[in-house]
Amino acid sequence: MISRVSNAYGRLLAALALGGCAVMFAMMLVIVADVALRNLALPGLPRGIDWSNEVSELMLYLTTVLVAPWLLRQGQHIRVDILLTALPPRMAWYLEWVADTLGLACCLFMAWYGAKATWASWSSGALSIKTLVTPEWWSLAPLPAMFVLLSIEMLFRMKRLHEGERAPRQDAVSAA
Repeated sequence: MISRVSNAYGRLLAALALGGCAVMFAMMLVIVADVALRNLALPGLPRGIDWSNEVSELMLYLTTVLVAPWLLRQGQHIRVDILLTALPPRMAWYLEWVADTLGLACCLFMAWYGAKATWASWSSGALSIKTLVTPEWWSLAPLPAMFVLLSIEMLFRMKRLHEGERAPRQDAVSAA
């Protein structure tokens, strides 16, 4: 049962990562169109896209939000493993537990705090006023969702660590 849930969750994360790739591709198109319009005088078209920088920033953020849980599942998230490779395997395994526990606590806190900030922004009707005027909560809402997904993946990581060899993980280890 848990294995099926984990596999389905992995497929969800892969789909979100693919969505992140699509957002990155769209961002590239917006930037290329902006640069082309600024450098080519085409009759009837504007000289650049005023909102391209602002939208590109949000798209970069959204790409990160969509891809981060998948990267963690793949073991490709940022990881400093020099200590783990130098310690005896069992001790390194315990440190993996410490790191996963701290990671889960941080993800849960960030999900809670992000939800609180999103709710406060929505309740107050706060606006982000730049080139575009948008409700602030639009840009905040993906953050708690991402940290909930990261929290779930941390639990699956802990399950895999428990079931695996009593040694540090071998994913993303830079030195063998």
